[in-house]
Amino acid sequence: MSPSKIHGAEQTIGSVFSDQFDFEIADYQRPYAWDTEHSGALFDDLITALDDGSNTTPIDNLNPYFLGSIVLIKSDTPHAEVVDGQQRLTTLTLLLAALRSHVPSDYAKNLTKYLYAEGNVIEGLHNRYRLKPRKRDRDFFQHYVQDEGGIEKLLALDPVAAKLTDSQGNYHHNAKHFDTCLKSLSQAQRTRLLQFIIKRCFLVVVSTPDLNSAYRIFTVMNDRGMDLYPTDILKSETIGEIKDDEERERYAQKWEDEEEDHGRDRFRVLFAHIRTIYGKEKLRTTLLEGFREVLEPAKNPQHFIDNILIPLSDAYELIHKTSYKASRRADEVNVLLRWLKQIDNFDWTPSAIRYLADHHAQSDELVHFFTDLERLAASMLIRRVGLNDRLARYARLLTAMEQGKELYQPDSPLQLDDNEKVETLRALDGDLYLMVKQRLYVLFRLDNALVDGVANFQEGIVTVEHVLPQHPAENSQWREWYPTREERYRYVHRLGNLVLLSRRKNSAAQNYHFATKKERYFKGAVANYALTIQVLSELTWTPDVIERRQQALLGTLKKLWRL
Repeated sequence: MSPSKIHGAEQTIGSVFSDQFDFEIADYQRPYAWDTEHSGALFDDLITALDDGSNTTPIDNLNPYFLGSIVLIKSDTPHAEVVDGQQRLTTLTLLLAALRSHVPSDYAKNLTKYLYAEGNVIEGLHNRYRLKPRKRDRDFFQHYVQDEGGIEKLLALDPVAAKLTDSQGNYHHNAKHFDTCLKSLSQAQRTRLLQFIIKRCFLVVVSTPDLNSAYRIFTVMNDRGMDLYPTDILKSETIGEIKDDEERERYAQKWEDEEEDHGRDRFRVLFAHIRTIYGKEKLRTTLLEGFREVLEPAKNPQHFIDNILIPLSDAYELIHKTSYKASRRADEVNVLLRWLKQIDNFDWTPSAIRYLADHHAQSDELVHFFTDLERLAASMLIRRVGLNDRLARYARLLTAMEQGKELYQPDSPLQLDDNEKVETLRALDGDLYLMVKQRLYVLFRLDNALVDGVANFQEGIVTVEHVLPQHPAENSQWREWYPTREERYRYVHRLGNLVLLSRRKNSAAQNYHFATKKERYFKGAVANYALTIQVLSELTWTPDVIERRQQALLGTLKKLWRL
C-alpha cells in the first residue's frame, strides 16, 4: 500500500471560499462551539491587522494576516471533509454573511459567491454552499446565514422561543456580536475590512486522502483548539456504515445524546473502560486501534449502539453520579459506589460498569457485588498492589463475569485468598500514618463502620492527627508514659494513635499535654468523627490504651472486610 500523500499550501480566504473547496463538517465532529469571546477576539485581531496600514494604503500592500491552519480529508475533487478548522471556517462564514448586510449592494452581490455558488433553475442546479455544517444544523445555517437576507432573519430570532440547538445558539450570538461591531465602523471601513479578509488573510490548508492520516497530522500540528478524539473517528466509522439516511440520523442522535450526558472528556474515558471490558488486558496500542481490535463497532452499528454503548454508558453515568435508583437498597448501592470512588485509582470501574449494566434491576445482587468489589479494591490499595497486577486481577474478574462463573466462591477473582487477608491485616497493623495514599481511606472507612454504617465522607479540609505526638517535648507527660524512643516509635504511627480532624493542623498544639490536647485541639474539631470522639473519653494515653484501641479498631476492620 502506497503512503498517503500530504498536500499543504497557503491560501487566501478568497481562494478558500471558492470552487476549489466544498467543505463539509462530518457528523462525528463536535457541535459549533465558539462563543462571542472567540468571535470577538477574531474580529479585534482583524481590525488591528487592518489598522497597521493607513486608510490610503492599497489593500494589496497591507501585511498579510495568518489565520492558522486547517486539516482536510481531500483527494482530487473539491469535496473536503474538515478534520480541524470547523470553528474558524464557520465563524468566517458568519462574519462574511454579516458583512454582506453592511456593505453597498454591489459589494454584497459579489460577496455572496464566497458563501455559495449560485445554482441555475433552468438546468435544475441548486446553490452549492461553500461550507456544509453537520447535518443537524445544515438547513438552518443555509437559511439563516448563507442565503441572502439570512443574517437579518437570524438576528430577528428569539433563541429561547425558537428552541435553538447549542450550535444554532452560537450562530445567533456571534452574528449579533458581528452586527454590533460592524455598526460601529464607517462604510469605508467595512468595505476595506471585507477586501482585507478576502485578499490579505490566509489559511494554511493541509489535506490528505484518508482519515487516519488527517488525524495524525492534526495531532502533530495542533496542541490547542478542540481536539478530535478517537471517539469522534469511531462515531464516523460506525454511523457511516448505516445506509438508510433516517436510520443513520437517528443513531447519530443516540450517540450524541450519550456523549452530551458525559461530556467529551468523560465520554472518551467511557470508551477506554468499554475496551477494557471486552479486551481485558492492558491497552498496548492507541485507544482507537485497541477499540477496533476488540469490538469493530462498524460491523453492526445498531447492535453496538443499542446493546453495548447505551447500557454501559447508562451504567457509567450512575456510577459517576452515584445516582442508582431502585425501590429498595438503592442507598446502600450508592454508598458503596462512593467508597469505591474514594480509592486512589479507577481500575475497578470496568467491572463495576459491566455488573451494573447486567444486573441493573437486582439491587440485592448489586449490594453483594459492590460490597466485595470495594473489599477487593481496598485490600489492593492497602497492600500497595502495583498497576499491572491490579489490571490483571480485574481482567480475571471480567473474564469470570463474562463466563458466568460463581463470583462468591473462595477461588473467585472477586474474593481475597488467605494470604491476601493476612497481608492486608499486617499492613493495617503497621505504621498506617506513613502509608500516605492509604491512611485517609482506611480511617474514613473505619470511622463509618464505628457509627454503624452511617457514611461520613471526606468534605472540606480533613487531616490525620497523632494523639501521642511525633516529637513530644522534653519533661512532658508524654515522656513519662513513653520513656524510650523505641517505645514511642512503636506506637506513634499506628492505627490506634490516629484520629481525624476537620481543620488544618496547628503544629504548636500537637505537643500539648493529653488533657489539654483533648480540650483545646480535639474537642472543637471532631466534626462528629467517631475515631476522635473515642479519645475524649480516655483519661490517659499510655501504651496499654493505644494497644487496646489498636486491637479494637483492627477487629472492626477485620469484620468490615472479612479478614
